[in-house]
Amino acid sequence: MASQWNVYESFQALLQAGPYHLALEGVLVLCIIWLFTAKKQPSKLVRLTKKEEEELIAEWMPEPLVPNPPPEDHPALHTRTVYGKAGKYLDLGKGEKLLNLGTHNYLNFGERPEIEKAALECLHTYGVGSCGPRGFYGTTKVHLELEERLAEYFNCEMAVLYSYGFSTSASAIPAYSKSGDIIYADEMVNFILQRGLQASRSRVVYFRHNDINHLEELLEEQVKQDKKDPRKANATRKFLVVEGIYMNSGLMCPLPELVKLRQKYKLRLFIDESITFGTLGKNCRGITDHFDVPMKEVDMIMASLETSAASTGGFCVGTKFVIDHQRLSGLGYCFSASLPPMLAATSIKVVDILEKEGGDLVAELQDKCRLMNNKLKGLPSKVTVTGEDISPVKHLRLVDSSEREVEEQILRDIAEKAENYGVALTVSSYLWDKEANPPKPSIRITVNKDLTEDEVEKALDAITKAVTDILG
Repeated sequence: MASQWNVYESFQALLQAGPYHLALEGVLVLCIIWLFTAKKQPSKLVRLTKKEEEELIAEWMPEPLVPNPPPEDHPALHTRTVYGKAGKYLDLGKGEKLLNLGTHNYLNFGERPEIEKAALECLHTYGVGSCGPRGFYGTTKVHLELEERLAEYFNCEMAVLYSYGFSTSASAIPAYSKSGDIIYADEMVNFILQRGLQASRSRVVYFRHNDINHLEELLEEQVKQDKKDPRKANATRKFLVVEGIYMNSGLMCPLPELVKLRQKYKLRLFIDESITFGTLGKNCRGITDHFDVPMKEVDMIMASLETSAASTGGFCVGTKFVIDHQRLSGLGYCFSASLPPMLAATSIKVVDILEKEGGDLVAELQDKCRLMNNKLKGLPSKVTVTGEDISPVKHLRLVDSSEREVEEQILRDIAEKAENYGVALTVSSYLWDKEANPPKPSIRITVNKDLTEDEVEKALDAITKAVTDILG
């Protein structure tokens, strides 16, 4: 009875509906019937003649595999080849070795015989490569020993080792900072850190280079925003990312002032010590050692082993709670083959040397940095040099600004001319379309602790002649 009553009620409701409603429903019913009953007409194939096919093939242009390829004379396609060790001198196959002011071998560890011996001994035990990530049979006793030694050296609870310098910072930052978090970063942070910032998907706020006042202004603005939405503010973590000495400027970060802001605004402080590891501080521990800042004021230190350590890879040090997290969340740690054991062995030997000779090595390097800095002040007025007096990285730039491509070509010409006078220089390389804040083109000058005063004079003379030849 219930079903009959529903049909009857539905029929009565249909009779009460207006004519337009009935017409619309009728049209919809007819369309549905047509869709189910209509026969689909087969598409007619267009037959082309042989001549028409050949004409279409001749006219077709495939899209390039690489859009906007670089010109054939691009410097990246014509790299200079080094023959033998890249020590204080370089052999570029030009008949005589050139004084090397282009590589980051600050402490000249690349030519220390005990480091080479450590590599060879480990090579006979473990072979060349590990052939697997750390979690898949890529961990050897040498890796564990290096992590333990680095943690002890920095007076930290734990260290984690990466197989590639680039992947260290680029993996460590997104392991902690996620979407919804805020990262405050100096506008001059290097490209590796920028990749890490981008991978984190956090909101990145850049402050002017080494400008503490601007950073505090940005932090105060965020405080005002947080007061409007306290619930969101409590769930938002804030990070501060800087370099000990900036690769793109050669200037040192004002760490004591940054630590004060960290305490005041409850920031998590990450420092990249790729340049300062082994070059600053009485114990060679970097910027924290230089300013005597306790490690508890820094949440994590990241550094490359490819600069002063003259090896490959990188590491992070900090508390066990912070560092252990990377073993599951650091992409470069989890999915890359581990550092070749013999290179881990060389890094252990580097730590041994720094523990025994570190203070003297830093003092000697900084004396040479000051000497180089003072000598470079005598260059022609058409160029200028930036960088701390004790920084092993300095940048030579043109005073008169012009288009970036023009400046780069002028600097390349200066570097090539300097080779004729016995000095190897390198023009800083940047991915201009991907840099967050592209720096001004420059020649990056690096200092080796074993440079003599005569060699520094030779460098000044060669650069002066090269600048004069190109700029007049």
